Parts: sequence; C-alpha cells; structure tokens
Amino acid sequence: MAITLGELAVRYGLELSGDPGLTVQAVAPLASATPGTLTFCSDAKYRRQLAATRATVVVLAREMLPDCPVAALISPHPYAAYARIAAGIYPEAAVTAGAAPGASIAASARVAASAWIGPNAAIGAGAVIGERCFVGPSSVIEEGARLGDDCRLQASVTICHGVTIGRRCVFKPGAVIGSDGFGFAPAPDGFVKVPHLGAVRIGDDVEVGANTTIDRGTIEDTVIEDGVKLDNLVQVGHNCRIGAHTVIAGCVGISGSTIIGRRCMIGGAVGIVGHLEIGDEVVVTGYSMVTRSLPGPGTYSSGIPAIQTMDWRRTVARLRRLDALERRLAQLELGAGGAGQETDE
Repeated sequence: MAITLGELAVRYGLELSGDPGLTVQAVAPLASATPGTLTFCSDAKYRRQLAATRATVVVLAREMLPDCPVAALISPHPYAAYARIAAGIYPEAAVTAGAAPGASIAASARVAASAWIGPNAAIGAGAVIGERCFVGPSSVIEEGARLGDDCRLQASVTICHGVTIGRRCVFKPGAVIGSDGFGFAPAPDGFVKVPHLGAVRIGDDVEVGANTTIDRGTIEDTVIEDGVKLDNLVQVGHNCRIGAHTVIAGCVGISGSTIIGRRCMIGGAVGIVGHLEIGDEVVVTGYSMVTRSLPGPGTYSSGIPAIQTMDWRRTVARLRRLDALERRLAQLELGAGGAGQETDE
C-alpha cells in the first residue's frame, strides 16, 4: 500500500525535505533503489551512492542532506527511523485466534481467546498464554510458564516450567528458555548434580535468537531485563542477569552468575567467565575473552586478528621464549648490580 511522504513525516516525527505528496510502497538498498521506494543512509562512506540514488526518499541525518538529490526524511538516528518505517510498510501478519490440529493444551492452562497455538505445539498444566500470542509449530510451553501479551514464538521453541516472560517478546526457532544450567558439585566419587530450583524471568520487548539458550537459576532466577536483544547461538548460564537494552551478538558464551549492565554491546564469539560484573554501557568487541569485571562505560578488546600462518607461528614461538628471555634479563641485571633496572628518578 502506497503512503505519502507527508504521512511518514507526521507518523514518525521526522522533518521532510521535499514534496509531501510523493508516495512510496517499498524499501530498497541505497545503490539499487528506484522511484517508489524508500531507503536510508547512515554513514558518510556511502555519500557517493547517496548522490546517485534514484529512490523517492532517503532517511538520513541533517549533515548529509546537501548530498541527497531526492526527497529526504531527516532524523538524528536514520537507521532506527528507517527500521520503524520499514516495519510499518511490511507489518507482521495479525495473529489468527485458535489452535491448529495436533496442538495439545492442558485443561488447567489459561490461553487467551485471541492467541494462536500452532500444529503439534504443547501447552502444559497451569501455563498462561497472553492475548494475541503466537505459539509456533512444535513449540512447548511447560507447566506453570507464563507468556505476556503479544509474544511470538517461532517453530520449536521451548519455554520450560515456571519461566515468566513479559510482553511483545520474540523467540526465534529452537530457542530454549529455562533448561537446567551446567551445575555440578565435585565429590570424591565424581560430580553431584546441583538442583536448579530457580527459573528465568524475562522482561518486555526482548528478542531471543535461533538456538539460543538461557539457563534457569540454581536457587534465584536468571533475569533478562526489558529490551535485551540476543542473537543466534548465545549461551546464558544460570543465575546471570542482563541489564535493560543490552545487545549480544551470535556465539557469545556467558558463564553462570555473571551480571551484565544496561545498554551494553557484546560482540560475536565473546567468552565471559562466571561470577563477574560488567558495568553499564560497556562495549566488548568480537572474539574477546572477559576474565575479570569491567567497570562501565568503556570499550574493551582482546584476541589477535588473523594474520598469515607463518607469521602467527613465529609469533607463538617468540611468546614461548618470553619466560626464558625474562630470566636471562634478570640474571644480566643482577650481574650488573641492577644498573639496568628502572628507577623513580
């Protein structure tokens, strides 16, 4: 459905430069956009593509307006503004109320009349499913779990017993929320499993990626606060707490009892050891290993970028010789009477 630029400006609170009567009905990449489409430009390195675009309108920051040959919707946060507009142009299908053939719903479960329970999905005893929820095919909501209004579970999502989820949350295929964590107490004859008596509490507007897992707590709950976004294949250990509006990229592993603050950004494949705290507004770049608490705000990195194999092998060989070189240096300094040592002068 076509929408005028004037309507977009009013609906999303944007300043319009151009004809308010022009219409768009689709979005497109900046370089390949055609008349009738909307696009965005959020980085100055794309100025050349911006200057050549054939889109009807571009969402951009004010400083890039002189380079734009077409109408513009001006925003201090053009990517976010574009995302909101695109979601309006391509809205998700409304939830169809009811239950598909093969769905299993316990008699004591409370399922809102406006919710949809997909094929082969199972709703356990005492579970609560809020208004307009979408429970996808083969998903499982175990006993006592609660979904707030407007949650969307795609295929094969598992919400384990006692888990509480807020409103407007999205779970991608294969996500598992509330499984037992990796808790074992060492004993002389092996390891004793620690009972996981807590649950998981998830706030509003949380998104959980495909095959991501969030473990339940041992005694207290694992907590995911409002607005957290987890990518695919993220592991959140038991008793963790992730602060509001933190985003975590794919393949991150968070060990148990870790506390992560608000508005953090954790890059892909980061490993975080347990029982530490990361402050608010901390950025950890991809492939970093976090082994100590990090105060916020700040940016932290570790790991070595890929280099040619022979260069890497030479670097490792030098690292292995560092201890021997340090001992030789200490002996030389001792033999010289400490002449080579640093002083405070």
